[in-house]
Amino acid sequence: MKELINYIAQALVDNPDEVVVSEVEGNQTSVLELKVAKEDLGKVIGKQGRTARAMRTILSAASAKVKKRTVLEIVE
Repeated sequence: MKELINYIAQALVDNPDEVVVSEVEGNQTSVLELKVAKEDLGKVIGKQGRTARAMRTILSAASAKVKKRTVLEIVE
């Protein structure tokens, strides 16, 4: 899941080298924290959060295949 979000985020931003995805694992849920450069934050979130919502939808569909819940947080 971490590689999936990293790939999508790097494709969206102007500074792909500054994309950092960290994972916090729990028993049934894991949280992915996405950090990008400050000027790329708007590109990752999108208008009215549409891009972020699309990334979360893809992530939930992929994590459903492995029967684990994954949450995406975009960190400033």
